[in-house]
Amino acid sequence: MKIKDQEQKRHHQIHVPVLSSERQAIEAQAKRAGMKVARYLREVGQGYAFKGVIDFEQVRELAKINGDLGRLGGLIKLWLTNDERTALIGKAHLEAVLSKITATQDKMAEIMTRVVKPRGANEEF
Repeated sequence: MKIKDQEQKRHHQIHVPVLSSERQAIEAQAKRAGMKVARYLREVGQGYAFKGVIDFEQVRELAKINGDLGRLGGLIKLWLTNDERTALIGKAHLEAVLSKITATQDKMAEIMTRVVKPRGANEEF
C-alpha cells in the first residue's frame, strides 16, 4: 500500500454472498490469525499468505515447562555428583523426580501439539 493510500479512508466495499458455514469458517480463520474479518479478507484477497499464528500464552507456558525441566536436570546432576547435601536422597526420590520429568515432557508435547495445530483447525490455513 502506498503512503497516499494509507492517508485515505476506505469507503469501497465488496459484497460477497456466503453460506452460514462459510461465514463461520472465515470468522474462525480471522480469529486464528488475530485479525478482524475485514482485514483478514482484505489481506487474503491481496495474496497475503498466512503461515500460521503462534499463541504467545502457550509459548510462555512452554518456556516455564522448559525451566522446570532444567531445574530437575540440575537436581539429578547434583545427586549424581554424590554431593553431601544429597546424601539422603534415595532411589525412591530419584524415581519420583524422573517420573515428574516424564509427566512434564508429556504435558509439553500436548502443548506443542496445540501450538502447531490449534483446536478446530483445518488442514490448510
